[in-house]
Amino acid sequence: MSNQDNALQKVRLDKWLWAARFYKTRAVAKQAIDGGKVQCNGARPKPAKEIEVGASIELRQGFDEKTVIVRALSEQRRGAPEAQLLYEETPDSIKKREATAAQRKAQAANWPSPTRPNKKQRRQITRFKQGGEA
Repeated sequence: MSNQDNALQKVRLDKWLWAARFYKTRAVAKQAIDGGKVQCNGARPKPAKEIEVGASIELRQGFDEKTVIVRALSEQRRGAPEAQLLYEETPDSIKKREATAAQRKAQAANWPSPTRPNKKQRRQITRFKQGGEA
């Protein structure tokens, strides 16, 4: 068993991100790292960078930016409850994420509907384009 513990003192970053369920596949994790969406200890890493327990990882998923601390290492992808034991999100990261989520929700009410304009709206658009005739 000690050989396995020695082998898991360092794990590839792309493998760990996949095992911790941040990305669905290792290929997607590799793309995120190559695209600059992941930082390890404040620097831009390569997918093969070996991480250790206690490393700080900043990653972007869609609109969310997370800062997590590595608590355990794993090369195998397991269920979500086990994957959450591999890391701990910092309190500052949680606050920022919740604030940006609330901001996005507030803005969503101001966005126009994604549907096509109806007949009345098309007439209003035509009037506006033609110089505002009543």
